[in-house]
Amino acid sequence: MTDTLHKRPHRNVSARTMLAVQCLTLVSLLAAWVLTPSADRRALAAVALGRPYPLDVFPDTPAPGSVAPLYNQPDLVSDEQLAAVLKKLIPRFSRSHLRPNLIEHALRTWGSEITFNQPDAISGPQMVEFLTDSARHLESWDGKVKPLLEDTPEGIFVRFGEDSAASVHHDHTLAALTEAGVPLTANVYTTQRALQLRHILAEALRDFRLDEGETEWSSLCFALWLGPAGIPQWHNGAGRTISFDMLVERLVRNHKRMGVCQGTHRIYTLMALLRLNESQQGRLLSPDATRMAEAWIMDVRQLVADSQFPDGSWNPGWCYGKDYQMHLDPQEKISKRVIATGHHLEWMSIAPEKFHIPREQIHKATQWLLTNVEQTPQTEIDQNFTLLRHISHARMHALRLVLSARMPSCSDSAAMARPCAIAAALQTMTKMGRPRFTPMRSIAQPPNK
Repeated sequence: MTDTLHKRPHRNVSARTMLAVQCLTLVSLLAAWVLTPSADRRALAAVALGRPYPLDVFPDTPAPGSVAPLYNQPDLVSDEQLAAVLKKLIPRFSRSHLRPNLIEHALRTWGSEITFNQPDAISGPQMVEFLTDSARHLESWDGKVKPLLEDTPEGIFVRFGEDSAASVHHDHTLAALTEAGVPLTANVYTTQRALQLRHILAEALRDFRLDEGETEWSSLCFALWLGPAGIPQWHNGAGRTISFDMLVERLVRNHKRMGVCQGTHRIYTLMALLRLNESQQGRLLSPDATRMAEAWIMDVRQLVADSQFPDGSWNPGWCYGKDYQMHLDPQEKISKRVIATGHHLEWMSIAPEKFHIPREQIHKATQWLLTNVEQTPQTEIDQNFTLLRHISHARMHALRLVLSARMPSCSDSAAMARPCAIAAALQTMTKMGRPRFTPMRSIAQPPNK
């Protein structure tokens, strides 16, 4: 009796029922997948496969955009002053233990097409080769350092940080190559394979995060490559949306003293974003982001106007405006002033006049900077180049400013701007019997091995 009460009929689940349940489950999953936004589907797929979120946008042209200087003002910088500065700032670097950051600054100054008649000077193509060919980089360091270019499954990552054999700032190598006009089709050699510059850009787009400590160089790179195509946003490797509106918000965040080179590179990058947005009829930034960037730079303008020293220079205290003298450092090196002064004049060279401080202040700053460079002994300049001290960086930025300030009206294109400025200096240097430089054709490929 008891055994009978505890017994329950045993029912087998038919194969047909099992199949029906599986089909229903599969249909539900497919429906959920179809109804999920495409961006989320790509992110889920990337996570499932253990790979970064695939890029959903990429420039369709091999050449980067440009932001050309807006002014040709010979009263600020004479041909003679320009020639003298150019002569002193020829990149004469030791090939041994050559630091990428030094080459990056030189490349941004001189471009990728310049050659010199001095045997100890490094030409533009040689600079490009050093940054894009791991063999040249490792050769300089006797093969005892990590390569500058690291292979990833999806592209090429450029090492940065405090290591002397690495770049100092995130995406600064890419920025230097971009501003020099190196195309995406240019060959890039890791220790394992031959790729192209496009693989460095792709990795930078995937690798970018809004919470990074430095976003100035990355933002500038992305603007120069995506801006001309009118691409306002993309997804990084984590599947997160990154837009230029977000970049503006990130750049104006925190105190103005924060950021690369005493906070001055934030100004330059924001100004470049505004210029590129204008050239694209507002397709890059929203009206709110545009107003945010303009208001921030106008605030900077007032601080810069109020913080200029009587001799025309600025120091790191520029961000405190009228209170700058309350933040003076008695031990401050002159290089700090060169950096601040050169960078402020640099961003003003690409800024519409409404963002400028009074003209007499610009003139004083320009003359102070030129005089400082001219009076520095050649041996000191060469030594500082070799040792990669801050003052050497400032000198390179000073040269970029000089080129911008004395720009002949020969082209609106930044690709022509630097050669035009150099050509003006060459004419003067020829008359003065000084060494001549010979511009090279634009390179699409690295020099032959």
